[in-house]
Amino acid sequence: MNNIQEILSKLDALVWGIPLLVLLVGAGIIMTTRLKGLQIRKFIYILKNTFLKMFSKTEAEEGAVTPFQAVSTALAATVGTGNIVGVATALIAGGPGAIFWMWIAAFFGMATKYAEVTLSVAYRERNSEGQWAGGPMYYIDKGLNLAWLGKLFAFLAAIATFGIGNTVQANAIAGVLNASFGVNKMVVGAILTILVAFVVMGGLKSIASVTEKLVPFMAALYLIAGIIILVLNGSKVPGAFGAIFSSAFSAKAAAGGFIGVGLMQTIRAGVSRGVFTNEAGLGSSPIAQASATTDHPCRQGMWGVFEVFIDTILVCTITSLVILTSGLLSPDADASILSATAFGASISHGEWIVTLGLVLFAFSTILGWEYYGETSIRYLLGAKSGLPYRIIFIIFVFVGCVAQLDTAWLLADILNGLMAFPNLIGVIGLSTVVVKLTNDFFGDPERIRTSPEEYKHLLK
Repeated sequence: MNNIQEILSKLDALVWGIPLLVLLVGAGIIMTTRLKGLQIRKFIYILKNTFLKMFSKTEAEEGAVTPFQAVSTALAATVGTGNIVGVATALIAGGPGAIFWMWIAAFFGMATKYAEVTLSVAYRERNSEGQWAGGPMYYIDKGLNLAWLGKLFAFLAAIATFGIGNTVQANAIAGVLNASFGVNKMVVGAILTILVAFVVMGGLKSIASVTEKLVPFMAALYLIAGIIILVLNGSKVPGAFGAIFSSAFSAKAAAGGFIGVGLMQTIRAGVSRGVFTNEAGLGSSPIAQASATTDHPCRQGMWGVFEVFIDTILVCTITSLVILTSGLLSPDADASILSATAFGASISHGEWIVTLGLVLFAFSTILGWEYYGETSIRYLLGAKSGLPYRIIFIIFVFVGCVAQLDTAWLLADILNGLMAFPNLIGVIGLSTVVVKLTNDFFGDPERIRTSPEEYKHLLK
């Protein structure tokens, strides 16, 4: 077993090495350049048409969900343990400067996510049940005519779901409830399995209905608690920002005692954890976004920008600042409990808020990733594979709660990284299509398109 762990650790370091990080950030730079800094130029317009319209009444068309339900399902899968444990891991591995590089990855990731979502809607198709289905496998297949590469992405996504979107999330829930309240992991497994089964057996409509209520609640609870702590620790906030910026470019990120942390280690920790939290470039969340009721691909694409902004710029930044102002960060700190300890050190029962947040974040991640995996397996094997996949997925929730998952964590991380390669080939290869669609939409963004035929000619 130790040999397997060692092999997987080396493979994980190889997959998430400099080439992939350069490709991920590079794709973001390419899209930012080609879109002329869309995430800056149109940021206010994007917020007006996403954040300010989150709860506006929108009717979902047949076989689709509302734009907010679609982004809620995507956020449900992206806002997870990475926003709590992942941020702590980045700080421990790379020092405070890692947060700066997390922001850089998020900035360029906004353009990547915008492109992914836009392409997913542009190339989506009705499945045999009359529902919209889309994602990288569709735009790689239909846009680049590389069916084999689309199938490779779908295969990786369908398998990765059992790790990153299922067992490791279930394991985190069981672990934190056992450590905090002494709840038996078997009991947690049984209850969690029933809850997941109840939601996912209802399909996308059921998942979206739950996530549109759960995501705003859990995000608001976590952010409000974090902001209260930062107000209480207001005198330390400037120092926290100072540590982030001063150690971001230092060859020796010495802030906070992180002597010996090299610049490349700081960059790698920030970028890899940033991508892990918002999934920009991995191609996962566009699968959910493709199911939205919308008149133009770019209108849903704006929700992709919003998704990265909420996930990394808001939630991850709050987590990092709470940790940095707590004074508890050290190279030998335990990433799994650092965030909870930092919250608890500042407000009464603050660790309970983190525990609840971790449970809700991980639960919602399981729901979102089930849809990703099921859509991928349906693409590969047809509609009849959907129900068996759901059943197997539900069983693995219980397995995740009671099993030791050191190997699963590594395997999940590897498969998650591998998903990026075919997806980014699709995004970069179809960047001209994204530009055409963007010019068409922002030429008259208030015009409602009544038929996909009004933009379909731009996909050629």
